[in-house]
Amino acid sequence: MVEELVTAGVAVASVGALYVAAAARVVKQYERGVVFRLGRLSSNVRGPGFTVIVPFVDKIRKVNMQIVTMPVPAQEGITRDNVTVRVDAVVYFKVVDAAEAVIQVEDYRFAVSQMAQTSLRSIIGKSDLDELLSNREKLNQGLELMIDSPAIGWGVQIDRVEIKDVSLPETMKRSMARQAEADRERRARIINADAELQASKKLAEAAEVMSEQPAALQLRLLQTVVAVAAEKNSTLVLPFPVELLRFLERAQQPVAPPAAPVAAQPVAPSARLTQVARASQEGAPPEIAERAEQSVREQLPSAESLLELNPERANSRQD
Repeated sequence: MVEELVTAGVAVASVGALYVAAAARVVKQYERGVVFRLGRLSSNVRGPGFTVIVPFVDKIRKVNMQIVTMPVPAQEGITRDNVTVRVDAVVYFKVVDAAEAVIQVEDYRFAVSQMAQTSLRSIIGKSDLDELLSNREKLNQGLELMIDSPAIGWGVQIDRVEIKDVSLPETMKRSMARQAEADRERRARIINADAELQASKKLAEAAEVMSEQPAALQLRLLQTVVAVAAEKNSTLVLPFPVELLRFLERAQQPVAPPAAPVAAQPVAPSARLTQVARASQEGAPPEIAERAEQSVREQLPSAESLLELNPERANSRQD
């Protein structure tokens, strides 16, 4: 009798152990358990910890409630301004209703992935190239709204969507590089012209000030010479004012006493004619020779005036 009771007790304990092993379930902290009893959804969702189900009657399905990071494959499309680009993105989402995520959609991960790819192609077709490159925050918000609208009914919440990279053709990259270079060159020329305008105004004001004091111009010249000579690697040609040379020349010459006036002595006509003839023989132009001869004739006194001045010489010649 005792042996039978012991055997029965062991059998019951074994059955109980098997039942507990088949019915016991452990749900992790980041999971929720959705229980189906005979194929019908149970009213309550099992929380984290130890839970028990009816073996062979209940079936539990665990759903991860963590944020899922899903990369969106690169999608090739044509923008609104007819430029072919390849854009890839990444989607961050999580399950907020475990029951809806299991019942409403077969595989919520695959559904979110396909919806993200479709929405990304739609965003590419509605946007310009400049918007894809510079206004990504607005595109991210629009893409998130497009994916989140159907995902709400699946018990999934889209946390964030980011466009990772925009790939352009090589020809478009070269065109954009030339455009950027031309724009920078234009701005550099505008800045240079503005600087030249301001410098010209300042130089005009400085010229007005220096015109009042001529010595200021000489000082400015000396300052420029000092600035250039500091490098000691170039030849400096210094323009020297002629007025200063004349001033120094007059300062070095001694002051001569006033000389007595000397009576002008008449030059013999033969000497003047000789000079004219010599000038013509040396190859002077005919015009210059004629002018010299005419000036000599004007300066020579006539024969009658010479006889009146020297009557004794005239009488001797007559004798």
